[in-house]
Amino acid sequence: MAEDEISQDVIVDYITGKTVPNVGTEEIRQRVEKYLVEEKGYQKEDISVNADIEIDIDGSRYASQLDLVVSFEQNGFMVIKCAAGSLESREREVISAARIFASRPLPRAVVSDGKTAVIYDTVSGKKIGEEMDCIPSPSEAAAILSAFQPPETPDKKKQRERIVFRSYDSMNVNVCRKQ
Repeated sequence: MAEDEISQDVIVDYITGKTVPNVGTEEIRQRVEKYLVEEKGYQKEDISVNADIEIDIDGSRYASQLDLVVSFEQNGFMVIKCAAGSLESREREVISAARIFASRPLPRAVVSDGKTAVIYDTVSGKKIGEEMDCIPSPSEAAAILSAFQPPETPDKKKQRERIVFRSYDSMNVNVCRKQ
């Protein structure tokens, strides 16, 4: 299907090439995906779209998906939440997602509206950048990952992060998530 034949109800995902519903923040995600590849230099295969996340909270399963997870040399590096409106209102959601996505925290958490971005250090939770240009490039990711040694996270803290993530994520509307 040619790009001009696609209805306004769907959009072709820049990374996967698959047709996806054009709901919610999908157009924002497309701008971020394109920026990561064309401006920052990531390879498409380094970016997971709708990355599955499944957590256990007191014996209950909660499954969702993260907008984007960027890796470098097969090492998880950052979670990106695509959002409209106040980016900083998504701070706790994206930081907790980056802390619980893998067996160890990913170094960076980002919220972007496709025009600007807020970048957080996942371990400290501190804001470390406020522009798209502040999103680390692959070479910066390599340097960060080589020095990254997150502290051991106690089980009680991991459980709190799972609850925070679920609380925020469950309030997301106009998203197409698989169950």
